[in-house]
Amino acid sequence: MVPRDDDLRRRAERWRSAARSRPETVIAPGPGQESVWDYPRPPRLERVARRVRIELSGLVLADTTAALRVCETASPPTYYVPPDAVRRDLLVARPETTLCEWKGLARYWDVSDGERVARAAAWSYPDPFPEYAALVDHLAFFPARVDACFVGDERVRPQPGPYYGGWITDAIVGPFKGEPGTEGW
Repeated sequence: MVPRDDDLRRRAERWRSAARSRPETVIAPGPGQESVWDYPRPPRLERVARRVRIELSGLVLADTTAALRVCETASPPTYYVPPDAVRRDLLVARPETTLCEWKGLARYWDVSDGERVARAAAWSYPDPFPEYAALVDHLAFFPARVDACFVGDERVRPQPGPYYGGWITDAIVGPFKGEPGTEGW
């Protein structure tokens, strides 16, 4: 059963109003870098002109120069690929959902090439909250659950922790939510 929108909003508001702390160990960005501690809350949604590519088992799952990224305080950016740039024939819908306090109810996808299954490797927002309507049906991929994700020619590193899907590149500095001791961020 899908929760009603007012139920989702009420649950999301509890998360939004939770106290957050800024660590003393914030790294100052160097030339050409961004600090995740300069990203806003609520998150900023922006277009990405650089090529974004995702691979599994030697297959290109997604390839686009029209991705969107979400930049939120304490987290590496999460990249969302438009649905027409994704090999949707390799996606298998999962039954579970989660709630993002900003974007709404997410659904999850396995990625399968017929022999290998990457469980819950992608997620999307079929009906995001109005502030993030541009994300409708775009897919985000967990870098730790597929073989490789790239921004431009740089292979990204996964955000720490089993829950988060941020993409770490040399252009961003942390510390990042998901590392031990970051539960209050």
